[in-house]
Parts: sequence; structure tokens; C-alpha cells
Amino acid sequence: MLKLSAWVALFAAIVAPVFWAQSKAPVSALPAGPMQAKATTACMECHDAGIIEQQRLSKATWTKEVDKMVKWGALVDPKDRDALIDYLSENFGTEKAPYVASRLQTTKTRK
Repeated sequence: MLKLSAWVALFAAIVAPVFWAQSKAPVSALPAGPMQAKATTACMECHDAGIIEQQRLSKATWTKEVDKMVKWGALVDPKDRDALIDYLSENFGTEKAPYVASRLQTTKTRK
């Protein structure tokens, strides 16, 4: 009999791709830089850029986050790990201004 964690992993492997394919908002681009393409591949398989853009993490916390995501299946070549962490720390570090969400405009008007 499968353990609960194995059932959860199996469920996530089957349901998550279908859910994300149907519900993901349009993907925006990550900031330019030598690791932009690799960050896009590693992070945006599961996340929209917005979830990354709103983070303001220290290098140590980005390190933990990247390592956690690799354990969960993010495709990060070990030789790119440190450069990816540097990219995320430089673009979404604690010294950056707080994230401000953009407001969506609608075309609906009141009658």
C-alpha cells in the first residue's frame, strides 16, 4: 500500500499539470540577465513571473528556496545553481523596493 506522501505526489503529478494549464495567467518576462533563460525554464514551469517578482528574499533565503524547488522537481543544472541564486538575489533581494502589484483595468463601465 502506498504511503500518504506517495499518494500526494502521484495526485500532484497527475492533477497539477492539468490545473496549471487551465488556470495560469499570462506569463510575463523575468528581468534581463545572463540567467534569465535558465530562471524562466527552472521557475516558470510552475510559477508565473509575478510570484517571483513579488519576493524580496536574502541570498540565504533564495538559496533555501532554490534548493527546496530542486527537491520538488525544478530543473536546475547543478553547475547553474549558484548563478541562479545570484540572479534571483540581485533582482529580487531584500534591498529592492517593495513589490507593488499593478491594478487590472477593465473595460466595463457603469450604467
